[in-house]
Amino acid sequence: MNTAFFINVVLSFCGLFLYRVVVKQTFELYFSEKGNNKLIRAIIYGTDANAISVANALKFETPSRFKIVGFVDKNNQNASKRMLDLPILVQKKKMPTLMRSVGAEGVIIADKSLTKEEQLIIVDQCLEYNFKVYNVPLISNWENQKEISQKVKNIEIEDLLERQPIVLDNKSITRQLKDRTVLITGAAGSIGSEIVRQVLSFHPKKIIILDQAETPLHHLCLETQALISDSKIRTVIGDIRNKEALENLFSLYRPQVVFHAAAYKHVPLMEENPSQAILTNIQGTKNLADLACKYNVKKFVMVSTDKAVNPSNVMGASKRIAEKYVQSLHLRSQRANHSSATKFITTRFGNVLGSNGSVVPLFTKQIAEGGPLTITHPDIIRYFMTIPEACQLVLEAGAMGNGGEIYIFDMGKPVKIIDLARKMIKLAGFIPEKDIKIQIVGLRPGEKLYEELLNDTSKTLATHHEKIMIAQEIQDEFETLHVDIDELIGIANQYQNDAVVAKMKKIVPEFKSMNSTFELLDK
Repeated sequence: MNTAFFINVVLSFCGLFLYRVVVKQTFELYFSEKGNNKLIRAIIYGTDANAISVANALKFETPSRFKIVGFVDKNNQNASKRMLDLPILVQKKKMPTLMRSVGAEGVIIADKSLTKEEQLIIVDQCLEYNFKVYNVPLISNWENQKEISQKVKNIEIEDLLERQPIVLDNKSITRQLKDRTVLITGAAGSIGSEIVRQVLSFHPKKIIILDQAETPLHHLCLETQALISDSKIRTVIGDIRNKEALENLFSLYRPQVVFHAAAYKHVPLMEENPSQAILTNIQGTKNLADLACKYNVKKFVMVSTDKAVNPSNVMGASKRIAEKYVQSLHLRSQRANHSSATKFITTRFGNVLGSNGSVVPLFTKQIAEGGPLTITHPDIIRYFMTIPEACQLVLEAGAMGNGGEIYIFDMGKPVKIIDLARKMIKLAGFIPEKDIKIQIVGLRPGEKLYEELLNDTSKTLATHHEKIMIAQEIQDEFETLHVDIDELIGIANQYQNDAVVAKMKKIVPEFKSMNSTFELLDK
């Protein structure tokens, strides 16, 4: 009796188990094969634990996006082996050739031992033949499969910058910001808002975020309120042109550190409205700098631009005059031997990927609309860095500055804008000139083919940070510059454009207009 019962239990168990296996296998074979027609056939570049985690996560992803057809070992050491019942492929030729041999449409780069150069080679090869490229960050041990699969995303244009990660001197930045009151102007802008986020991580006592743009400032306010922070955040709507309102702010909050990012920055617009560039970029900076001296601000960090170097437009020249003014304040305090005087520091860098009004969001919008992508000149080049990278260097320069310096950043290799456009079209899955056209529209007023980070007469000094250098500019006497700037602001208030630009050219002799009606003033 007992034997019969035991045999019956074993047979029932085996029968049920086999039934479940058959049903599961039939379901997977029939339904998954049916759905696989719509999945992207992809190979995973890498054979380490990171690659295995990604493959497992994508296998159970719902809804599925990929059908993984193999792994690639860059060292070609495991060609005869299999992982997760998938082949390990040998890369004897370029990636596109290997992908065609297995019918893959895309590659997921999961090998974290790849250098930036190796990764760029793979991306360039794949984009050339219109294969899709996906990226995935380093997987943490505690991440579940859903979190991992969500991290597998199309490679972005920011990922293709040939730049190494920045290592910050967190101790010196912490000494400058911890338990301090920090004022950030232009806080609702792309640079200002990132400075706010990064400053918060150094636990200041209080942050005053100032901007005149109501809606973006409101969005930033909601974002900062959602963060867990012991810093008090005060949101102020205000215009840096209004000295009385600024004085009230300085008197009320007594900031110890100021990051000045408020500015008008669009070159063609400022070429049409030079008085507005003066009133915001110069008078606004003067208001803040004068109040910083009056209220004993410890450090004043001004965000400038490479367009201030040998300026060819009103915007760049206005920023150069603002640089000169804050430098002259430092020179005056040095001569008066004021040890407790405000330390004025200027940071100068090039174009920032993804910032408001920059070329990348414009191209993204134009691609979404089906083109064409508009480029001003086929030979135009620019230096680029990401928003977080630029803001990290601003904080670092602010911490190391002793006053009077103009810090310039290592911007990496220059990028040809037409190449950037082609890559963005390919990253979006289209073919340049076939699916989406590229249209040359001509240089805009005040626009150069290339930007510099140094004046022709300037030299640089190295700092302890390899990506930050000091530009040695000729400093103007405070008294003369002060009179000239007051006159310039007076002319700007009368909105006499030619007179405004003529005065700017007197203050900045290297200012030579390009592709602009103001070229006549250079003759």
